[in-house]
Amino acid sequence: MGHETFMKRKKELARQEKQREKTARRLERRREKQRGGQRPEGEDLMTEGTTPSLRVLSGEREKL
Repeated sequence: MGHETFMKRKKELARQEKQREKTARRLERRREKQRGGQRPEGEDLMTEGTTPSLRVLSGEREKL
């Protein structure tokens, strides 16, 4: 009985920590947008966060 409670508590703490990190990332992105932050060179809005195969499909050619 005690082991399940411990594991459930551990899982809940991990979930809360992940949520705090996610919120911090969102706030940082919002601040960057408000400051008019420049994107690092080579970073493209259309391909940001996509896999190489999706970039090829979208018309961007790059070595895979």
